[in-house]
Amino acid sequence: MDEAWFQIIAERYYADMYRFAVSLSRNREDASDLVQQTFVIFAEKGGQIREPSKAKQWLFTTLYRLYVAMLNKNKHSVSLDDIDVDLPDETQESHSARHLEQQEMMEALHELEEHHRTVLILFYLNQQSYKEIAEVLSLPLGTVMSRLSRAKELLRHKLEQSAAGNGIKIVPFDSNKKREATDG
Repeated sequence: MDEAWFQIIAERYYADMYRFAVSLSRNREDASDLVQQTFVIFAEKGGQIREPSKAKQWLFTTLYRLYVAMLNKNKHSVSLDDIDVDLPDETQESHSARHLEQQEMMEALHELEEHHRTVLILFYLNQQSYKEIAEVLSLPLGTVMSRLSRAKELLRHKLEQSAAGNGIKIVPFDSNKKREATDG
């Protein structure tokens, strides 16, 4: 394998792969191991990828399969205390409020079943298309779409429950009303 290409791919996708691995395993050490194992396999077999544009999909698919194999082998769980996902920097004014919102969102996300959590992470955090997610998870496109829809609904419900417990009312955003207001 070409060392320069390997380096470019590693630099481009390492952070996204690590976030994906942390969200799956809920453990930083396991996530690091998964990413490292994925890149070892990529170093050995990545030269077989005929289209360089397919490298990202190949990496995420391999990482996910390694995770499933690890799950089947270890059958262990990790507490949410081990999770610390890097999120974008915030302004100083809203840092603490945004941090609490992010923490609540991540806790609600991690309360979802794995198959729902995985599609949300791939779609929103890793910004993969439905087709890419279907290929990574070896699922039909329709299953990915319905699973993502259901996962969003479950996450919204969990966040609404959390907000209601804190005396906060969540007002859903209706993009059609905004469009009507700007079209008129």
